[in-house]
Amino acid sequence: MMNVMRNTTANARTAAKEASHERIVCVAARAIRRSGYDGTGVADIMKEAGLTHGAFYAHFPSREAMLAEAAGQACAESAAAAVDTVASAPAERALESMLRAYLSKEHLEQVEMGCPLAALGSETPRQALEVRRATTRHIKAMVDLVARQSPDWGQPGAHEQALATIATLVGALVLARAVDEPALSDRLREAALKQLLPAGI
Repeated sequence: MMNVMRNTTANARTAAKEASHERIVCVAARAIRRSGYDGTGVADIMKEAGLTHGAFYAHFPSREAMLAEAAGQACAESAAAAVDTVASAPAERALESMLRAYLSKEHLEQVEMGCPLAALGSETPRQALEVRRATTRHIKAMVDLVARQSPDWGQPGAHEQALATIATLVGALVLARAVDEPALSDRLREAALKQLLPAGI
């Protein structure tokens, strides 16, 4: 009986720790997109997650380890959103739906929930290897997702076109967020979309 109680208590503690860890990572994933890697501090993350600063080291060996997990989480959330967009559209319009969603006004404004490539691309080269590795995996996954929606999927040029598409999407969103003129921001997104959409759409 005592063993059952000990196991139950231990399992409850483990579950609580896992839930806290997940909460910290989710908060940090939003924070890095909102404030950048350099603008994301441990104290602020722990406070937003509803935990004490001192509890941080029960979850991570270092701030860099937290940032690496946060980068992975941000990439996973972004990839899941793109996959959902593709899955909810008819096959022949999947690529168009994905492009329109990425360059939408909503995505432009939802920095902390949006694409980490557009929010963090210029900072990533100065981060730890684990952060760059998470970013690299995400870029490859997004290129693959775009290539698979291409009418030329399976042809030699489909992968190269997908590389150019991802580069254009991210660059257009970065610039559209950077300018202080809403009309120019709109034109940047619209021009990129016009270049990327197959003729006739």
